Amino acid sequence: MQVETLVALGEPNRLRIVELLKRGPCSVGEIADRLSLRQPQASKHLRVLSDARLLKVEAVSRRRIYRLNEEPFSDMAEWLTSFEGTWQSRLDALGAFLATDGDR
Repeated sequence: MQVETLVALGEPNRLRIVELLKRGPCSVGEIADRLSLRQPQASKHLRVLSDARLLKVEAVSRRRIYRLNEEPFSDMAEWLTSFEGTWQSRLDALGAFLATDGDR
């Protein structure tokens, strides 16, 4: 997973854009309208997300249509899954501790 992915998603408006694009592709104007952003502000966030490879853009006439690029999100899911064993063992240990503490 790329650090740029987390940096790009760390800004609330960019995360809102990703959430919106989960529902389907949108133009810059649609994104700006739906999220109550000014178009230059939306374009700036879209550039950061595109630079982080989180988006794909398609030119349709004079409009640009943005959609999510699934690859970096799959990479992120894989990375997060790698922690599952660690967290599961810690939660099991906590459960065991709480069970023995309840006997007192």
